[in-house]
Amino acid sequence: MTTPGALPAYLQIAERLTRDIGAGRLTQGQRLPPERAMAADHDVSVTTLRKALAELVGRGLLDRRHGSGNYIKNGPQASGIYAFFRLELLKGGGLPTATVLDRAITPKPDDLPAIGTSTDALRLRRLRALSGMPVSVEEIWLDATHAPRLTGHLSDSLYLAYRQRLGLWVARAEDRVGVATPPDWAPDALGLLAGATAGLVERISFDNTGAAVEFSQTWFNPDRARYVARLS
Repeated sequence: MTTPGALPAYLQIAERLTRDIGAGRLTQGQRLPPERAMAADHDVSVTTLRKALAELVGRGLLDRRHGSGNYIKNGPQASGIYAFFRLELLKGGGLPTATVLDRAITPKPDDLPAIGTSTDALRLRRLRALSGMPVSVEEIWLDATHAPRLTGHLSDSLYLAYRQRLGLWVARAEDRVGVATPPDWAPDALGLLAGATAGLVERISFDNTGAAVEFSQTWFNPDRARYVARLS
């Protein structure tokens, strides 16, 4: 089943399968179900399903054998639009989506890492879900100069939005993982009571010149999701 969002249905399917491959839920050599059955499961046409499978072929993750079927390959190298998104459902994988809770222009806090040149920042707060299950809230900080072009629909990958709307490419990120209580603005949908312990990921993202361009904090419900980093 696809979900409403900015990503086309075929890309949603491709991303979900990519994350399942990366999580080991789909393994090297595994044969996928027949295309008509997969299309019905995702509530899309066979044409849309085949476009998603073609995307996986382009990523080197699928071997399409005429008359035989579609077979998974190269699972450990799986990556896609959400390659930098490290939260997964407890069973692995899950398609990330987001709901914007708040958008504001505010003076940069004194403890904010150096990002950009403006004295103000664009602050975004979002509720993140995996395959429809709310798992985390995040607070994202960007230089305020980006605000005029980063408007509208922001329910999918922000890094994709940065590339498309800002011409900004996130090349790497540094994560620091710990625990903390969730912020007081976290909605009930997160499933954590006030004072409960949440996982915390603090991230600084860098562009392809090596400049720090974004700082974020993500609080996640450990009963619903895990932070996963795969090494190869």
